[in-house]
Order: sequence, then structure tokens, then C-alpha cells
Amino acid sequence: MHIYDIAVIGAGPVGMFATFYAGLRSADVVLLEGTAQVGGQPAALYPQKKIYDVAGMPEISGQELVATLAKQMARFSPEVRLSTKVTAINEQDDYLELTTAGASIYARSVVLATGAGAFAPRPLAVPYDHNLDGDRVLYTISDLSKLAGARVAIAGGGDSAIDWALALEPIAGQVDLIHRRNQFRGLESSVNQLTHSHVHLHTPNLIASVTADDQGLELDLRPVRGEEHDHLQADYLLVSYGFASDNKQLRAWNIDLTHNQVSVDRQLATSRAHVYAIGDAVTYPGKLKLIASGFGEAPTAIDSIMTDLYPDRRAPLHSSSMIH
Repeated sequence: MHIYDIAVIGAGPVGMFATFYAGLRSADVVLLEGTAQVGGQPAALYPQKKIYDVAGMPEISGQELVATLAKQMARFSPEVRLSTKVTAINEQDDYLELTTAGASIYARSVVLATGAGAFAPRPLAVPYDHNLDGDRVLYTISDLSKLAGARVAIAGGGDSAIDWALALEPIAGQVDLIHRRNQFRGLESSVNQLTHSHVHLHTPNLIASVTADDQGLELDLRPVRGEEHDHLQADYLLVSYGFASDNKQLRAWNIDLTHNQVSVDRQLATSRAHVYAIGDAVTYPGKLKLIASGFGEAPTAIDSIMTDLYPDRRAPLHSSSMIH
């Protein structure tokens, strides 16, 4: 029976970086992912969207970020098990048993990097032909070049909707952004860039209906206040209302939660012994849900584990002392 030092659950960007950092600390680590690919939301939902909060990267797409993390992680050849969903975590004498659909996995400690859990885009809740989904009505874009010269309408007013609008502006023929408020919920710099762009803003408006014909899509726009509807022609509608997530597996693992998020201390330790959590799954005073925050939390959790497992090993003083 092999017992790993650390089992990282969740192969999104933060879990991938935690696995790499565990390799830097010479830990025996395994990375477990419930889906068939690494990368989490950036890989599955917005591979072509630009990410701006990664240190040293002026901008990087979700797809590029995942590829870079995979290359970094491969330096220490960690074991990665895909399509491996952990259903239970049970204490044994001096290790934890992780139950999966296949064989059990044994580790002396666990790092939860499950992000928001299982996720699905929030749907467009208006009458329309759902045969258009994935064709003319989109929830993500895997290749921006396919929309070159097209008329693209975007529904939403948060960071994701704004990022899509700015990414498509130089590629699409026309970009229209529809939001129910006059104020947008994005980063100040992004909102400022949006207001100085050529993106057409339709606020405060709601989409009342979507119909399709040979000319594309016709969107019936209803003002939040008032009766006079407007109509917008588009080739594609990108719905960017965010994602509904479900972290119900955390409740099954008997971990203390605060508003469905994992409560952790300053070492990122959870209420269960030898179980730590990082990334979007956790909450603590001042927590920011940024990839950059998760990247910073990973070394804290790994170093805490390694100090516990190997108290005689000297912790790294700075990054250069960790280069092999």
C-alpha cells in the first residue's frame, strides 16, 4: 500500500501550482481530478479569454495559462489521476483514506483545491429555441477567430462579460453589450477600458426574447424602466451571466463551512486534521477570489504540511534556495 505525503484534490490552476510547489519541496504528491482534463474553469469554460491577474504575465489566455502550468508541473513528473472523483475522506491510524470509484488512495495529508466545485453556466431565462445553444447562442468561446467579422451581442455586466467584450472588439465586426444596470460590476480598469472602446452599450436593458432567421438573431430588448422596446440584430449571442456551482462534496467530507465555503486558518488548515484548502473553495477575512490569491495560498499550505510531516527539514528561505 503506497501512502503519499500529499494528495491534492482539484486540477485547476491553483491545484496544478500546488502540485508543482509540492515537487519543489520534494514531497511525494498525487493530483486528483474528477473530470477528464486538467485546467478547471479556464480550460473548460473560457480557454480563449484573457487573464490579467497572473504576476509577470501582462495577459495570458486560459488555454495558455493551463499549458504553462502543465509544463511547470511536469518538472517533477507528479502522478496525475484524471476522472478520479473523491467521494469520502476517512482517517486511519496515521494517514487519510480517499475513497474513489476505483481503488482507495492513501495520503498523510490532503490539499483541497476544488474551486467552486461542479459548475455550469447560468442560462438565458427567456423564450428561445434551445437548438441554437452551441451554434448561435454561446456560453463560452473556444476559438475567437471563428467570430471574426461577426456581429456579437453579449449579455452580462460582470468581469467575464466585460473581458469577452474587450477581447472580441478587435476581432468581431461589431460588439454589443447588454446589461440591466447602467453600472458594471467589473474591475475599475476594465470598466474604464470598456467605456473608451467601440463596444456598443445597451443599458439598462433586459433581453425579452431571442428569435432566429436567415439573417441571424433578433434580440428584443426591454428597458428596465419604460415600455418602448428596442431590437438588435446579431450573428451570435454570448451569454455571460456567471456560473452556478455546487460544492456539495465538501459537506460529505465533514469539513466546517461558512456560506458553503471552507473555513481555514492562517496556515490554510481546515477543521479536519491534516486537511488543508486553498483557492476559490476557501474563505477567511479579506479573502479575494483571484487566481493570484490561490497561487499565494498554495506555498503556505504545502509548507505547513511539510513542516508537520518532516519537522527536521529546513524550510526554504527564498525562491533561489529551492532551485535544483
